[in-house]
Amino acid sequence: MVKEIRQRNEQVKPNEREMRVLRENFPGCFRADGTFDLVRFQETIKETTDVVSEGYELKFLGKEYAKMLAALDTETVLVPDEEQNAQPENAASGNIYLSGDNLDGLKHLLKSYAHSVKCIYIDPPYNTGSDGFVYNDTFAFTTAELVQKLDIDEEEAARILDMTTRGSASHSAWLTFLYPRLMLARDLLSEDGVIFISIDDNEQANLKLLCDDIFGENNFVDTVIWQKKYSPQNAVEWFSENHDFILVYARQKEKWHPQLLPRTEEMNARYRNLDNDPRGPWKAVDATAQAGHGTASQFYVLKAPNGKEHTLPSGRCWLYTQPVMQKMIAEQRVWFGEDGNNVPAIKRFLSEVKQGIACQTIWRYEDVGHTQEGKKELKALFPEGIPFETPKPTRLLRRILQLSGEDDFTVLDFFGGSATTAEAVMQENIENDKHLRYILVQIADRVEAGSEAEKTGFHTLDEIGRERIRRAAEKLRAAHPETQADLGFRHYTLSAASQDTLDKLDAFDPTRDADMFVKDNWLAKFGKETVLATWLVRDHYGFAKPEVLDFAGYPAYFMQHHLYLLDEGLSEEAMEALLVRYETDGTFNPENLVLFGYSFTFDERASLDINVRRLKDTGKSLAVHIDVRY
Repeated sequence: MVKEIRQRNEQVKPNEREMRVLRENFPGCFRADGTFDLVRFQETIKETTDVVSEGYELKFLGKEYAKMLAALDTETVLVPDEEQNAQPENAASGNIYLSGDNLDGLKHLLKSYAHSVKCIYIDPPYNTGSDGFVYNDTFAFTTAELVQKLDIDEEEAARILDMTTRGSASHSAWLTFLYPRLMLARDLLSEDGVIFISIDDNEQANLKLLCDDIFGENNFVDTVIWQKKYSPQNAVEWFSENHDFILVYARQKEKWHPQLLPRTEEMNARYRNLDNDPRGPWKAVDATAQAGHGTASQFYVLKAPNGKEHTLPSGRCWLYTQPVMQKMIAEQRVWFGEDGNNVPAIKRFLSEVKQGIACQTIWRYEDVGHTQEGKKELKALFPEGIPFETPKPTRLLRRILQLSGEDDFTVLDFFGGSATTAEAVMQENIENDKHLRYILVQIADRVEAGSEAEKTGFHTLDEIGRERIRRAAEKLRAAHPETQADLGFRHYTLSAASQDTLDKLDAFDPTRDADMFVKDNWLAKFGKETVLATWLVRDHYGFAKPEVLDFAGYPAYFMQHHLYLLDEGLSEEAMEALLVRYETDGTFNPENLVLFGYSFTFDERASLDINVRRLKDTGKSLAVHIDVRY
């Protein structure tokens, strides 16, 4: 489990992820010694892609380091909040809340949710100098290690280590912080997925270049301007700033298009039914067009049903040819006024217009809310004090959800903050009968000393987010008592092993120390539920619950293609019961037997291996792989 990941991480290079993609998709471009043949690669793609060498790219101190961080696997485990997850409203919930560093959270999620998240919204730190952002990480690399891993000189390695350990808030530090997270986020997006990123002027230009680098310039959709304030500030030296930006990128732009926004009551009110037409409300539109766009057949004298003749104004032609216009008059699609003497107008029926409107790039506070509205919403849930200074309004997030897709998809927010995203999802599900699911990730940083959050009894930021979801859900249940919407969530904490534990795991030799580790009961130290949750996500099952099977008193955990054996004391009777189940149950055929290596002695593993081999000689001819994890 952790030991194997640490061993693999020692060999990771900055371009590990990119080379993996190239090997998978362009195996013919690798030589026998494993080196990449760039000339052959260019020849392979030149028929469909123009190969250019402009030398234009975003460069910053720490870029290669950031790539390496994205390539490293997480050494954390997923610890279920068993009390929260066992509650009736949460046990079967499709909503997930992860407490921990979002870089680790994204790496766990990728193992089960790669290419399956339709919408990502994030509100990262803006790096304004007053928002508390400083970059610190816990990766204990030495200068010599970075020189070797990144192929850089000692001076640059020392500068990177200084930036990532002393708490820098430079532009390079901010980019180094965000780069690996956005790289992983892209891998989570479905082919028709989209990401929305809130930002202000301080880093907007850098973020645009960063996203072009990661998502591709061709996948840039637009920059939205959100009017976040409704009144000017006069006590400013230059301009009264009242907007933020939201950058929008698609995973594949040609496969994602924004949904139409609902028509407003004001728009629909423009349609009336002056003649009680059975086709419903309509509005009159001009029956003429500019003459320069017309053909000879669109110039004529139009005779109304009452015999009145209508001539064209100068520079205009009729919208339709004479035969078409006469047909429309016969079908009562042309309006001549109540007395029949008005200038003709075309009746445009509400039922025939597009049932939605295209989204504009300026989002006014009247439509999506402002920062004060976000605070009022939080104040309504936390009357004892607002624990977050700058919460986003739910109407802003609901606009993003409405644009992203139809009614059944997963939404990810890995800067969970005050959990506005979660409340917006719940509101959409109830009020618009949707079936959205959210995943939130929030680091468990301590709240600021003396802050409103601390005064109201909170210790960490993630506590506030979870409590906001609970209170919002309670309020929604009260307002909609008949709702069947999913208003619960399951909670997991990303936990890292202590250094003492890591030292012992690193020193562990399964050929020498197996019996000793069994006596130490390492399963209890990690926690059975933690091991199961971590492995299920790793094996692409997400946050599912396995079926518990009993083999002569020994519990095993079954999930489709995997059977997990975690406990000590796998007796001969249990082993025989397991093999008989394989041989006699046609519906039972997990190809992988996964063992928690620290629970099994060397002799037990050898005996299991020998017994499993006999399955190959049965009528079912089973090929079962034993996967021992440490």
